[in-house]
Amino acid sequence: MRSTEPTILDLDMHRLDDVLRRAEGALPEDDYAMLKAVVESYAYIANLVGDKNTSIARLRKLLFGAKTEKTATVLGKQAASPPPASSSTADAPVDSPAETDPATAAESDAGKDAEGDTAVPAKGHGRNGAEAYTGAEQIRVPHKSLQAGDPCPKCEEGTVYEMKYPGVLVRLTGQPPIGAKVYYLQKLRCGLCGGLFTAAPPAGVGDKKRDATVGSMIALLKYGAGTPFHRAEKLQANLGIPLPASTQWDIVRDKAGRVEPAFEEFLDQAAQGDVLFNDDTTVKILEAMGARGGEAALTEDAAAAATDSAEVPAEDAAAGSVQKSKAERTGTFTSGIVATRDGRRIALFFSGRQHAGENLKDVLSRRAVELGAPIQMCDALSRNLPGELQTILGNCLAHGRRHFVDVAERFPDECRHVLEALAVVYKNDASARARELSPQARLEFHQAESGPVMEELHAWLARQFDQRLVEPNSALGRAITYLLKHWAKLTLFLRVAGAPLDNNLCERALKRVILHRKNALFYKTLRGARVGDLFMSLIHTCELCGANSFDYLTELDQHAAELSSRPQDWMPWNYRQTLAGSTTPAAALT
Repeated sequence: MRSTEPTILDLDMHRLDDVLRRAEGALPEDDYAMLKAVVESYAYIANLVGDKNTSIARLRKLLFGAKTEKTATVLGKQAASPPPASSSTADAPVDSPAETDPATAAESDAGKDAEGDTAVPAKGHGRNGAEAYTGAEQIRVPHKSLQAGDPCPKCEEGTVYEMKYPGVLVRLTGQPPIGAKVYYLQKLRCGLCGGLFTAAPPAGVGDKKRDATVGSMIALLKYGAGTPFHRAEKLQANLGIPLPASTQWDIVRDKAGRVEPAFEEFLDQAAQGDVLFNDDTTVKILEAMGARGGEAALTEDAAAAATDSAEVPAEDAAAGSVQKSKAERTGTFTSGIVATRDGRRIALFFSGRQHAGENLKDVLSRRAVELGAPIQMCDALSRNLPGELQTILGNCLAHGRRHFVDVAERFPDECRHVLEALAVVYKNDASARARELSPQARLEFHQAESGPVMEELHAWLARQFDQRLVEPNSALGRAITYLLKHWAKLTLFLRVAGAPLDNNLCERALKRVILHRKNALFYKTLRGARVGDLFMSLIHTCELCGANSFDYLTELDQHAAELSSRPQDWMPWNYRQTLAGSTTPAAALT
């Protein structure tokens, strides 16, 4: 009987290299790349396990990632020690590269007592006040027996008056994502002449099977919440309203054609942006992978073969730093681009063979010639650059910081110095956002408060090599080298007004892509990938602008003719004003 325990090899890297060289010519390119990755991963993990400085916690963190990279979490309780340089804004409650989004849940009604006092709920309580339910039907319930001005039934002397704040009752109900109504239209026939008379459907129903909200809900489930078509099909079947996966695809494909002018307008407006963030990650598109690649992807999840979806995340390190030409490139990628303009944010997604820099180049080709070069924020990979098009390039400070997070357990004192210095910079940036400083005022603020901190940090980093305190080829040495090598681009925020600290805005946008491909594994066709990119762009831009994405997708569909003629009037931030002045009746049915 075969043993279930694997044989542990005593690794000889020279022998492994010889084996890989022989395999390179004997195996197809894709098989060789997979074998090489497995061998290198095995060698890497074996070396980590053999390192006495590698704890189980660190090994788990390296393999699966840490839940958070906040300074206090990375450094432990001692992170509360004073930072290397003081700042007048140290009271800002942010110490990590991740931006803190303002809380949107209102709790005033939930915590009020009879006298109107407000009890402050504990952090993370998970409750929402009635005003948070903006999509709920609002129903006014009058008192059955009393009106304002009536005698008080309790004391029988005073009169009652209506209070400013009514009592509030929130009632949640469950329902299918896609609902249905069946209308049985009465039919009558004349017994003499045989004439047939059928009742007319109720007003607003029409004779079509689906209205515009159906496509909006399917698009939100698939491309907003990462629910594959086949899962939505099972859910709908369990609720007694069948909706096959193939029908779902037909609906969103047709809807994409009607709302595409909005996406094209996104491209035009993003090209005029002040700051553009970009990055990419891998995706599987069966049509672009050839027969063998498609068969391999299908074996990962046979149930998903009938759907139109995507695969597992891979970060920038997995893609390598050597950029191949599109002609010889075999990989497929989804690029994320987030542009900021006039205080608004526009998200764009592109799937195919092109890298993020090439997609950014296509977007910037739409830029008005009279505008100057925009600020570009990305990591240090060359594939993120837009070719010959000029940008004011800044690199992501969070990427540089992460190198020290990864080795903090092995070099706690050195990493503490770097992380606490960067914590001051991020606190200053959070304070600038809270005070709503203009780009120029923010620049001057950072120069005064963050500039001395970064100057001291740069001198400290250089001193580690000059005085031979750190081995350049060690993990800490490589982290220091990364900061020193890209220092000018990492500190662009100290020289250019409006330059961001990091690329976290784009990284968060790509999480939508990662969620989708984790659940659906792959796209079947390039057309399917295009539809996914379109809906993800519309949905994520709505979220960035605070618009209701379900309502937005529905209104675009209902006013497709107007959208086609004047797409600039149908953006997430102004379509409501356009609707208020529109005289064209909505095409409610599709």
